[in-house]
Amino acid sequence: MRVAHARILPIPAHLLAGEQHVLSEAEKLSVCNAVHRPGGDFRRLIFRCKISCPNDPRLQQQPARTPARANMALPASALWTLSSFTVLLASVHSNVLPDDDPFQPVTSDEMVSVGGTVTLTCRVAESDNSSLQWSNTAQQTLYFGEKRALRDNRIQLHRSTPTELSITISDVQLSDEGDYTCSIFTMPVRTARATVTVLGVPGKPQISGYEDAVEEGGTVTLTCSSSGSKPPAKLRWYKGQEELQGRADMESDPDERTYTVTSRLQLTVTESDNNALIACVVDHPSLDHPSLDPSVKRTEQALSVLFSPRVLIQPESDLPREGEKFHLQCVGNGNPDPTSFHWEKKDGVLPPLAKVDGSFLRFEMLNKSDNGVYICQADNGIGKGLGDYTLLVQDPTAMSASSGVDHAVIGGVVAVIVFILLCLLIVLGRYLIRHKGTYLTHEAKGSDDAPDADTAIINAEGGHSGAEDKKEYFI
Repeated sequence: MRVAHARILPIPAHLLAGEQHVLSEAEKLSVCNAVHRPGGDFRRLIFRCKISCPNDPRLQQQPARTPARANMALPASALWTLSSFTVLLASVHSNVLPDDDPFQPVTSDEMVSVGGTVTLTCRVAESDNSSLQWSNTAQQTLYFGEKRALRDNRIQLHRSTPTELSITISDVQLSDEGDYTCSIFTMPVRTARATVTVLGVPGKPQISGYEDAVEEGGTVTLTCSSSGSKPPAKLRWYKGQEELQGRADMESDPDERTYTVTSRLQLTVTESDNNALIACVVDHPSLDHPSLDPSVKRTEQALSVLFSPRVLIQPESDLPREGEKFHLQCVGNGNPDPTSFHWEKKDGVLPPLAKVDGSFLRFEMLNKSDNGVYICQADNGIGKGLGDYTLLVQDPTAMSASSGVDHAVIGGVVAVIVFILLCLLIVLGRYLIRHKGTYLTHEAKGSDDAPDADTAIINAEGGHSGAEDKKEYFI
C-alpha cells in the first residue's frame, strides 16, 4: 500500500515582500492551507490579495486594513526570511500526517493478466462529504465520485459511497500497467497510489529442430520457444515423469514490453527412447488458474529411434513329433521392421525337406535327422540380428506334456470314484446279508424241534399266531 500527501506550494517571495502579483489558483490554495499551520498566519496576505478560502467563513474576503503606523512595517528582507521559514514549516506539517488520519485514502496493489479484469478500491475511515477521485497513470481523471470523467467503456463504476470508490478495468492491456492515484479533496488534499502490474500471458510453447528419425546412439537437439510473457516465463523439459535439463535463453521486445524465451535440449537416444514423448512445459504466474486448459502450456514431440532388430524364433508347437509337418518363424523386433531373413543350420546344411519361406522355415515331414540348432538372421537396413532354436524331434507316440498332465488328472479322479463305489457296495452287501438271515430264522421257528411233519405244521401255525405279537421288517 502506498500513501502520498499533497505538498503546499511555496509562496513567491516578492508577494511576501508586498509587491503586486496575480496569484494562480494553486498559489491561492497554498496560502489557504498555510493559514491552518503553526506559524502560518497569512491573514493579512489573504485579505490584501482578495483571496476567498472555501469552507472557512473566518477567512472570507474583508476590506483590507491600513496599518496605523507605517513605521512599524518590517524590512522586506526580514519579512521574506520569516515567511520562507513559516511556509517550509507548514509544508513539512502538511506531508507528515498521523497514521490514524481518518481521511487518508487506503488502496492496494493489484496484479492481473492481459485480457483480464482488475478492480481498484479506495477507502477512507471517515467522510466529511469530500469527493473521492481515481486517476490513471497519465493523471487523467477516471471517476470523480459517481461521475465518469474519461470516455473509456472498459472502465466502469463498481461502488461509490461516502467512504469508498471502486472501479473496474476490463480487457486489461500491457499499456494499463502503472500507478493509479486515489484522491480526496479535503484540506489538504490527500492521495494514495495503487500499482497495477499486468502479466503478459505466454503463448503455447513450440518445439522445433526435430525432422527425421535418429539412429540409436545419435544426438537429438530440440528447441522450445514461447513469446508474449511478462515477466519472462520459464520452460521445462520432461521425458515421461523425468525432468530434463535444457539451456535457457531470453529476448525482450521493447515495443510490446514482453519477452520471448527459448530453451535448447540435447539428448543422446537409445532403443528405449523409440516412440518416447518429449514435453516442453511453460511455467508462468498467469497460467496458474485452475480453470485454464493444461494443453495451452504444454507441447509434446514423439521420437523415432532407428535400431537393428532383436530376433526371436517361435516354433509351431512345443512338442514336434516325427512324421508331422512343422515350421519355425523368425520374429524380428526393430525400427524399421526387418525385410530380409536368412536361415541356416549350425554345423551343417538345411535338411532336404526343409524350405525357406521368408521369415518361416517349413518342414514337410519331421525326421530324427532334423534335430539340431537352427539360426535365423534378420536385416532391416540399420543392422542385423541373430536368433537360434534347438529342434528335438519326438517319437510319434509321445504325448505332449499338457496332454499327459490332463490324462493323469482324469485317471486320478476316476480311480477315486471307483474306490468309493466299491466301498459302498461292500458295506451295503454285508448289511443285506445280515438282515436276510434273521428273516429265515423267524420263518422256521417252531419246526426245528418237531418229531414229524404234522407236529411241525402245528407248531408253525402256533408260531404264526404268536408272531402277531412281534413285528418284523425286511429292508
